[in-house]
Amino acid sequence: MITRCTNPNREQWMDYGGRGITVCNEWRHDAAAFIHWALANGWQPGLTIERIDNDGGYFPDNCTWTTRDAQNRNRRSTIKVTWNGKTQCIMDWCNELGLNHFTVYKRMKRGKQPLAALQLE
Repeated sequence: MITRCTNPNREQWMDYGGRGITVCNEWRHDAAAFIHWALANGWQPGLTIERIDNDGGYFPDNCTWTTRDAQNRNRRSTIKVTWNGKTQCIMDWCNELGLNHFTVYKRMKRGKQPLAALQLE
């Protein structure tokens, strides 16, 4: 978390520090403060830290703990599709409709729009 926001030599830096994502000073300089916050806010083994506002920094009011799967659904690159008034990511639509997500992504890679790739239009 700290190095990807502060070290320009880090591979992920452009997606974090390079676009202005920061870590609060308390967490940057006091590991005990971060650990205290983590334990008081639901950390459990297997969970990862997630920013509630994807454009905001790592601050106590903007972070929560979640699973890797849930976090992957909240990435900036995640494609969301609205159909019949319901908005979900492609993976969730595939799960709900019983579609193979690799097939749907291949259709999109070949130029189909998301609704067509999901065979919803």
